Amino acid sequence: MRTESPTHLQPLRLVILGRDGTLNRYRDDHVKSPDELDPLPGALEAVARLNQAGWHTVLATNQPGIGRGLLDMQAVNAVHQRLNQLLQAKGGRLDAAFFCPHTPEDGCQCRKPLPGLLQEIGERFGAVLSEVHMVGASLRDLQTAQAAGCVPHLVRGDRLAALGEAQLQEVLTQVPGARVHDDLAAFADALLGGAAGAESRA
Repeated sequence: MRTESPTHLQPLRLVILGRDGTLNRYRDDHVKSPDELDPLPGALEAVARLNQAGWHTVLATNQPGIGRGLLDMQAVNAVHQRLNQLLQAKGGRLDAAFFCPHTPEDGCQCRKPLPGLLQEIGERFGAVLSEVHMVGASLRDLQTAQAAGCVPHLVRGDRLAALGEAQLQEVLTQVPGARVHDDLAAFADALLGGAAGAESRA
């Protein structure tokens, strides 16, 4: 499901971003309103740097709170509009925000870690998914990237910051070839510096 319409249909340089734990602080109780949106330090600036270097950025997020009746699509749209406002203030943007509103019990194909949401993004943008970078803050995000054929990146952010090295390696063994970055700013540094194919611990 899409909340913003992209303006470019030709193949382009594309980064798909998870939301909670990647761009903003993770909440167990869902981000239910714009007031609860708390961007992670440096994340908005990182997106702006990617945009200014010619990369398009698209959000892909599970929002099962909709299916559980904890929030509605209007609330999710309002959160994403606020996120774009904050990005615009930094000189950045999201070209689109795609989300899955279903619960695990619904058996849909768009809920991460299934690849449906990323495939929809690829079709809508005319992107070659093997050339698309998917950045997230969970094993589920890595598995989604792998299933869709994207380049998988993990940011530790606030959600995984406490993981020890052994725990991190346990996650990575499940998605061979995944790249690790401390945060979205470190990912942007690696991508713009031509090192996004290598593991980053910056």
